[in-house]
Amino acid sequence: MALTAVSTGGELTAIAFHPVLWALAVAVFAVIVLQSVIYLRAIRHSATAAELSQAEVTQAVRTGAVAAIGPSLAVALVALSLLPLFGTPAVLTRIGLVGSAPYDVAAAGIGASTVGASLGGDDYTAKVFAISFAAMCVLGVLWMVAALIITPLFNQTGKALRKVNPKVMAIAPLVVLPLAFAFLIFSEIGKSPVNGIVLVASAVIGGVCLLVAMKWRVHWLREWGLGIAIFGSLLVGAAVAA
Repeated sequence: MALTAVSTGGELTAIAFHPVLWALAVAVFAVIVLQSVIYLRAIRHSATAAELSQAEVTQAVRTGAVAAIGPSLAVALVALSLLPLFGTPAVLTRIGLVGSAPYDVAAAGIGASTVGASLGGDDYTAKVFAISFAAMCVLGVLWMVAALIITPLFNQTGKALRKVNPKVMAIAPLVVLPLAFAFLIFSEIGKSPVNGIVLVASAVIGGVCLLVAMKWRVHWLREWGLGIAIFGSLLVGAAVAA
């Protein structure tokens, strides 16, 4: 669509699917796979210190993998909608690094607006694509640099609080996490009534899965419950919004 309809001679398409971008996309996913392997090895080596059996570690990893299906599906669906704008390599690279399609679209929109253009419009040329993609990458780098700087600061703060009172770090997640989830819930409910319906549907489906798992000892449902709730609520949202 936008990649083929704009720019004489297919210049935009040639740039969007340039071999360098494909190489970068492959490199990004190679790093992601390497990180996953390193983390899994570290988890298994640290299991003894955390008083966890290898069976419990496997169950925890499997639960996390299943729970990631819902959010990953949402990102994949948005990524598909971005393909006509940015092409496959750019979308894979940005989604693989940041994982936030709305963030990247906003960054690309800011980049395009600096030259008076709009994403996917008649003025969306190869030059605008390059500027938009650069804006996405620069803002993404700032995001990652901020994470690299802030994370060690949080770590040092946590160590300092443990020295003052070890119970503080045990209580903090119990307070912060519910507040964070409450903020996300209320911010999404305010955007559309459909969001409220999706929220209720996910809570009902998740509650039913947990009840069945506890009452009839369906252990696998504990792992799949979150994924089922996310996927089921997405279907309900799609049906209501249609």
